[in-house]
Amino acid sequence: MHRADMLSRLRAGERFDLLVVGGGATGLGVALDAALRGHRVALVERGDFASGTSSRSTKLVHGGVRYLRQGNIRLVQSALRERGRLARNAPHLVRDLAFVIPAYGWTDKAFYGVGLELYDTLAGALSLGRSRVLGRAETLRHLPTAEPGGLRGGVLYHDAQFDDARLAITLARSAAAQGAVLLNHVEAGGLVREGGRVVGVELRDRLDGAEWTARARVVVNATGVFVDELRRREEPAAEPLVSVSQGAHLVLPRRFLPGDAALMVPKTEDGRVLFAIPWHDRVVLGTTDTPRPAAEAEPRALPEERAFILEHARRYLAGRPGEQDVLSVFAGLRPLVKGRAGQKTANLSREHALLVGPGGLLTVTGGKWTTYREMAEQVVDLAERSAGLLARPCRTAQFALLGVGESSATAPVAAATAASPASVYGTEHAAVMACGPAAPLHSRLPYTEAELRWAAREEMAETVEDLLSRRTRALLLDARAAAECAPRAAAILAEERGRDAAWAEAQARSFVTLATGYVP
Repeated sequence: MHRADMLSRLRAGERFDLLVVGGGATGLGVALDAALRGHRVALVERGDFASGTSSRSTKLVHGGVRYLRQGNIRLVQSALRERGRLARNAPHLVRDLAFVIPAYGWTDKAFYGVGLELYDTLAGALSLGRSRVLGRAETLRHLPTAEPGGLRGGVLYHDAQFDDARLAITLARSAAAQGAVLLNHVEAGGLVREGGRVVGVELRDRLDGAEWTARARVVVNATGVFVDELRRREEPAAEPLVSVSQGAHLVLPRRFLPGDAALMVPKTEDGRVLFAIPWHDRVVLGTTDTPRPAAEAEPRALPEERAFILEHARRYLAGRPGEQDVLSVFAGLRPLVKGRAGQKTANLSREHALLVGPGGLLTVTGGKWTTYREMAEQVVDLAERSAGLLARPCRTAQFALLGVGESSATAPVAAATAASPASVYGTEHAAVMACGPAAPLHSRLPYTEAELRWAAREEMAETVEDLLSRRTRALLLDARAAAECAPRAAAILAEERGRDAAWAEAQARSFVTLATGYVP
């Protein structure tokens, strides 16, 4: 996946079947689905792939236990089905993880046990494992740092976790391998019309300032929390479709949760669940549900969100984490489909919405990472109908993503996901390591310089932020360490791109400024 090649194809004047605006989970899923059906598809993203919400999730591929309490059985069943498919199609990025709900009340075990039996039933053949009730000793074996005072036992169930940004890059590369044209750092401007119908988009390359127009039979608006911005370019009086909700997360050292399971708190004061999840030898705490007045490109966790998460963590973790223990703080914005006036964002549905505007602009928003494939299938189905494209069957449900070996792609879900993958690169691991000396990038980070060179050569990383935030997860794992290795990352990228020392210095300086916002 090379940017120069993609640029030349997008600027050549070809008319595409679909032009997708937005390079997050949904947009990338649409590009892959359309390309697999044989459609000519292009995608543009004004930042980097998954630079918004799609790299700032809670790192879970899940059905949504709390949606059972809301009675949304259809959403849970759909998400569990998609969870199983994704675990099968990307076992190097998605793995089974045991979750334990600690029980401190007399009726907690029975109450949660019954609900999770239904969760298992809804998963059907794609279940990752059966839930079960635990005694006090077994609960502490799985969660050795859980608060022991008053603990009566717990309930264990299975869900999956993943690396969101790495999955996004894998989707992009998988789509490119099927003929899709994908470009990051390209901004969509005005819509192009013919006879009142939207037939293209004016584009600007944010790296060199070049401008041109791309045309397509249907334009797909998959810009997440920003969909209303593009909708109003088609229809200035369009009613808002999205409510913006912020989810904040804190990253702690692994010592705060050294066991083999994640911890789930079923209900907090804002109505959400709270997770403590082992991830890349760290612990991710989250999340909040804070209404925000508008979408932002770089959301920041609010002080009250950080305090909320730490307060609840201290109730359940004997280590009593404080601000001084936090390695990184990150926040993401959820594009929730608007509900009735005054409804709390925590109670808004996580289902998605599709609509076609008066000029033919196809908008998709809402949903969550787990259901991205299903959303993409519905988008391409609708695009075929609305633009008169040849209808072709969806192929993504059984499609193994890049990095999956032949045996993994055909293995049962439980076998494919039973253990943590050796590498997020899967079968490409050896090729990545061959890109250069495997010198450690930083003593507190699990990355090598070879990985940065691979990202520059094969994954369209164009900035130090691309390298340290999404191709590797350095910024989320340890913001201070990421800032410290920014000059070396910039030097490597400058060498790969033929840039001078001044460019590298500016890149490093820009990233360090960004990283300060991730340090509490």
